[in-house]
Amino acid sequence: MAAVRSSRSVLLVGVMLAAALALAACGRGGGAEHAPERGDRAVAKVDGQTVWSSDVKREAVAQGLIGEGEPLDASSDLFRRVLDEVVDQRLLAGEAVKRKLDKDPIAQRRLSAARDRVLGDMLVESVVSDAVNDNAVRGLYQEQLKLAKRSEEIHARQIVVPNAADAEAIRKLLASGGSFEALAMQRSTDAATRFNGGDLGYFTIDVMPQTYDAALKTAKPGQIVGPFPVEGGFALVKVEDRRVEQPIALEAARPQIVRFLTYDQIRDLLEKLRGRSKVQVLVKTDTPATAIPPADAPKVAPAAPPAPPPATGAKP
Repeated sequence: MAAVRSSRSVLLVGVMLAAALALAACGRGGGAEHAPERGDRAVAKVDGQTVWSSDVKREAVAQGLIGEGEPLDASSDLFRRVLDEVVDQRLLAGEAVKRKLDKDPIAQRRLSAARDRVLGDMLVESVVSDAVNDNAVRGLYQEQLKLAKRSEEIHARQIVVPNAADAEAIRKLLASGGSFEALAMQRSTDAATRFNGGDLGYFTIDVMPQTYDAALKTAKPGQIVGPFPVEGGFALVKVEDRRVEQPIALEAARPQIVRFLTYDQIRDLLEKLRGRSKVQVLVKTDTPATAIPPADAPKVAPAAPPAPPPATGAKP
């Protein structure tokens, strides 16, 4: 989602772009207007010039009020509020043209900069749209699955009590047929797990303290180990299951994969453009220039290159 801009800067950019559109419209002369996008509809007229629903949606995206591609109901309060802002921008731009402010050299430079940003955004969106598709996402996902090293994970329950004597007493109750889950709820001092019958869920052993590693390394499903010392007292642990760590699902990994592929496409595009162009930097910098995405293009690109997505992730 695009970053929320201040109302003043949004208005300034909007005025400049609207002025450019007004100038273009003057050059075209009269004639019937056609919807600029499929399914578009006229929502207002400003001095004979049409405001389209897509103009309003684009402004809402620019302000961070909706995400790129999200719908915006023309009957909603948000749509009407943004429509009023677009109308105001057109009125201000039209008045600026009447006063010949568009001929001012500063205005020309700002309009040129706005044009560069818009065209740059459109190029990036086109390249990303063509390259970052479902086949590319699935391909990178499968590649990462093949490269990933999956660890073993354990599903276990625990009972934590303050001292060794209490732990030994609970061990005897368990040996005589006591319910681990019930005793965990009645006697465990671990607030995070006691009301779930001591359930720790699935975890890889490397995320646990060393004492758990030593106790659970060879334990089999159904086995109760301990007591052994832990932070807060002594623990008894029941191993419920052992399995190979499950890979993250494609849909869960998709957003990160899309970000990675998007950045990759932008980086490649900029490297190619710099490679075949003559760029002279006339100021000294401490670090060499690198090809990075423009600050405001595209809206879906991350600010820094993420690592390729891991093939393993959150536990069910």
